Amino acid sequence: MADLIYEQPLNEKIRGYLRLEYLSQQLQANLDCDQQHQCFYPLFSLCELTERCDYRGELLKDLHRQLFALSKVQSLPTLTNDDVDLYIAKLSTARDVLQVSARPGEQIKQDRFLSAIKQRFNMPGASCNFDLPQLHFWLAKPWAVRQAEYQEWMSQFASILLPIKLLLDLTRQSAPYAQHEATAGFYQGNSTESLSLVRVKLAAEQGCYPTISGHKNRYAIHFVQFDKQKHCDQSVQFELSTCP
Repeated sequence: MADLIYEQPLNEKIRGYLRLEYLSQQLQANLDCDQQHQCFYPLFSLCELTERCDYRGELLKDLHRQLFALSKVQSLPTLTNDDVDLYIAKLSTARDVLQVSARPGEQIKQDRFLSAIKQRFNMPGASCNFDLPQLHFWLAKPWAVRQAEYQEWMSQFASILLPIKLLLDLTRQSAPYAQHEATAGFYQGNSTESLSLVRVKLAAEQGCYPTISGHKNRYAIHFVQFDKQKHCDQSVQFELSTCP
């Protein structure tokens, strides 16, 4: 089994970005392979999140801030100067697109087909063909046709999902991994700078997983045995990355 990476956001902004990134990954998986009606769950979740929160303003601030930082530093621990130049170009393009883009998901709200089935998807087991004959009709279309329509729906969120991916990539690359040991399954750390993300890399063979808590200057990691679902009382070797 491969190493697993566990991430814990230490502020609400990064928490929101990670949720959107997760939904974006689900959307892409549904685009790559026919998942039938399951494809609508991440799409509607993304609609709900972007309607509830205005990510556009926060993203523009972060893009400006990151571009300024990269132009001054020109390097990061895990990036070469050429990589930094490439990220500056990508972030600039993403910022320009976001500045002129409409509110994400606005066209989906006006789509009669999606609006009709969205209400039913909130009800357990209510996506049967007698509940949603229009969904039954849509699922009978050739996969290539449905795939093209799904890609069009996804594209309405590209203006926020792309910059989120770039910003999270840079956050993850801002701090390298270092080897640590959790004595009796517990590790605690402090930081003089404000942290936004804690990442733990752990070999699956150890049979445990971390539960991470904390805030911007302090964090704690408890390791839990999966089979017994209780705290691990053994020493655990793991890699840790604390990202500002």
